Amino acid sequence: SLQREHEILISGLNNEQRNIYNSIMEVAFSESGGMFFVYGHGGTRKIYLYRTILAAVRSKGKIALAIASSGIAALLLPGGRTAHSRFHIPINVNDESTCEIKQKTQTAELLLKTSIILWDEAPMANRNCFEAVNRSLQDILQIEDPMNLEKPFGGKVVVLGGDFRQILPVVKKGRREDIVNLQFVSHTYGIIVMCLNYNKI
Repeated sequence: SLQREHEILISGLNNEQRNIYNSIMEVAFSESGGMFFVYGHGGTRKIYLYRTILAAVRSKGKIALAIASSGIAALLLPGGRTAHSRFHIPINVNDESTCEIKQKTQTAELLLKTSIILWDEAPMANRNCFEAVNRSLQDILQIEDPMNLEKPFGGKVVVLGGDFRQILPVVKKGRREDIVNLQFVSHTYGIIVMCLNYNKI
């Protein structure tokens, strides 16, 4: 059923979406690790692209985690959960935070076997959330290879997505520079950014 769903979804991709899909799938199936950011305004069918990617990976018997920064966005993804729920991110996150995942637990084993992590509405999450997930994945995945301790997100394929014109991180009594400083793009490097445009739908 997943293969059939994937065939239907992939037939509906436009050229721009297909190029992004092919770039991500190439990395996901080679398991070489990589970080992508899919940027697009509302109406550019980002969710459709995400569903196609998830169906492609899952139809091959691999694990794809679908997460989002908000509960509403998570409901739009097949098998979606919030980032805080999936990764056990602390509510009061700071520069030193890590996720509450211990090695050899069920969640740690799931992350070891995961092929791709798809995180929607990424711009609305505090950068410390990403850094906490990054530290925890590096710690968990170093069991497979000590070099994973040096790779972003432990060498997993991570696809972030969202629109910077929508909700940004909330900073209590914060100024514009405080909000910008809490965005992951101001601190994360090595991300391949791919854009979806209105006129390509």
